[in-house]
Amino acid sequence: MINIIKSTKFYMPLIYIASGIIIYIIISRTINKLSKINTISSHMNKEISKRKATVINLINNIIKYIIAIIVIILILNIYGVNTTSIIASLGAISVIIGLAFQDIIKDFLAGVFIIFDNAYAVGDWIEINGFKGEVISLGLKTTKIRSYTGEVKTISNSSFTEVINYSINHNKLLMNIPIPYGIEIDKVEKALNNIK
Repeated sequence: MINIIKSTKFYMPLIYIASGIIIYIIISRTINKLSKINTISSHMNKEISKRKATVINLINNIIKYIIAIIVIILILNIYGVNTTSIIASLGAISVIIGLAFQDIIKDFLAGVFIIFDNAYAVGDWIEINGFKGEVISLGLKTTKIRSYTGEVKTISNSSFTEVINYSINHNKLLMNIPIPYGIEIDKVEKALNNIK
């Protein structure tokens, strides 16, 4: 019994599993903390915060599966299973998937960065690639914008690098109002302040 406990085939899998759990917890907490750094409560709406939570859960799940695969391969290696062929086949499969879904992956990553950077949210007035309008949908792959005349444009998230957001700060309207000489300025200011 003592010889079994002292055997690497007994305690090394436990060490790998414990290490995997600890690494996952550290990475997960780091991602959660980083996601809260750029959060501005006054500009965050409910939909964007839900999308952010969805992205965080998705990233956490991906990391969890990657760590689980690595731990399983290390444990199989302890028991004498030839893991090099498994790793080679996983590498080949990931390359094929990466090439087949290259544009989708780029759009997805761009959507993640848009959500985390709070570049814009649903309801904001923005300009992308010369098209101005209100954001009616913000997905991980595409953004839908409706112009003031009613046209809806769907733009893939990786197809643009610059966004002009007209809704982040309050815009100022400058107007020239001709006032005849002899009118008191205080009365003019009071009349303008009463306009709503």
